[in-house]
Amino acid sequence: MKRLGLLGALALALSGCGGLRPLYGGGSAGPVQSTLAAVEVAPIEGKSGWLVTNALKDRLDMGGGAAKRYRLEIKLDDQIAGLGVRRDDSVARERRTLRARYQLVDLSNGTVVLDATAGSDAGIDVVGSEYATIAAENSALERLSGIVADQIVARVARYAQASASGATQGASAQ
Repeated sequence: MKRLGLLGALALALSGCGGLRPLYGGGSAGPVQSTLAAVEVAPIEGKSGWLVTNALKDRLDMGGGAAKRYRLEIKLDDQIAGLGVRRDDSVARERRTLRARYQLVDLSNGTVVLDATAGSDAGIDVVGSEYATIAAENSALERLSGIVADQIVARVARYAQASASGATQGASAQ
């Protein structure tokens, strides 16, 4: 009887989730994807900037050709810090951290419509071969660039969905 009551309560609670909508509903013609396609990425300095820019363009420019309504301005902070120390005082492990402060700017009026941060870090084993350590650092930067780009795109998509919902709600209120 307890299980039946719990199941009934769960069903009642889930029925309140009727306001959930898929983020990319409407496919390429939906409000989220059309907004993402209308974002240009401002140049970002350095190797990490090049990697993040390319990752963002891969994720935003699905189908391309859309008139650009927004500009994404990004400042990156890429750091490597030694963590573990061996008996001979050499570093045994490093942590690479990539942080991004980004702003989505409306090109029609220059207003910043979204101001947020994204970031991630990766652990790197420092081995006897300097080449292997450099290769691991570069590989970590490539992975971190993709992770940070994913975080930025997800946040811009949530902004696009919220602004589309607000426009829909405002239009239906009139």
